[in-house]
Amino acid sequence: MARILIILLALSAAAAPAWADSVIVLNSEDASYSIIDRASRTELQRLPLGREAHHLTRTPDGKELLLASTATNELVSLDTRTLKRVRVVRDIVDPYQLGYSPDGKWFVTAANRLDHVDIYRADNLVLAARLFVDSVPSHLAFDVRSTTVFVSLQNSGRLIAVDLARQTVKWSTDVGKAPAGVVALPDGKRLLVALTGEQSIVTVDAESGAVTGRLETGKAAHNFRALGDGRHYFLSNRIESTISLIDTQDMKVEASVRVPGGPDDMDITPDGKELWVTQRFLRRVAIVDIAKMNLIDTVRVGKSPHGLAILDTAPGAGVPNAEKAGAASAPRLN
Repeated sequence: MARILIILLALSAAAAPAWADSVIVLNSEDASYSIIDRASRTELQRLPLGREAHHLTRTPDGKELLLASTATNELVSLDTRTLKRVRVVRDIVDPYQLGYSPDGKWFVTAANRLDHVDIYRADNLVLAARLFVDSVPSHLAFDVRSTTVFVSLQNSGRLIAVDLARQTVKWSTDVGKAPAGVVALPDGKRLLVALTGEQSIVTVDAESGAVTGRLETGKAAHNFRALGDGRHYFLSNRIESTISLIDTQDMKVEASVRVPGGPDDMDITPDGKELWVTQRFLRRVAIVDIAKMNLIDTVRVGKSPHGLAILDTAPGAGVPNAEKAGAASAPRLN
């Protein structure tokens, strides 16, 4: 009898999903999220989730993954090891983009539909300040010292810098048409801003807000993901349907790969070999071989996939470091 029980337990364990090897994808027009098995590249489950879920982020301790549902004004928290729902945080108004400061003290959301930026104290998610902006706050990034959050304003073509402690706008500058993704580079001196209304990115001085350079990339430059070496960043060009690899030291496009269907948010597998990209117009997620910079596979998901996160339950996974926090449009932190 004991032997039979051992066999049954072994079979049950083998049949259980390997949640640590999963990818979470938010299907923004499907009111759902997908759980993908990364090894087999198959969708395991598609589960309901509020309405208009766009972005997600980990808590600073890496134990929870927060899925933001904008139309229902809530955050749904998943345990990163079991993927069970831990809690629902309500009255987080229109949380389109979201992220924690690198020091874990502040939690910020951009209300894309309602034109405000909300600053919360991260330990209890109590609202510290609401700043109304003009207009359509899109993406955000934190500086390495956790003193400032930078927010792109899509409709006004501006980038603003917000002092987190004082909860005031430090500067506001015109960067170009429909700015979206923004990253704070590890040197603490430069920002990169993607112009979805154009086909380029601009560099911005983090202290003064002055635009200091421009790089042509592809039509509808949209979002960033750090490669992890402190120098290279991936950029999705949504309308051109390409991913550019940007060398931020020499400020050049080092490589590119075609990813059809409106590439958007990205994440990298823990081994650093694959880039996973949501394809907004194809109901799919693309997988790119980073070394070869070629598209190797796709996985079907729900309608208008947007934010995604590749789970990594190794010790310390999910704890923001300076570079990850700088890529705040990326789901770990874009």
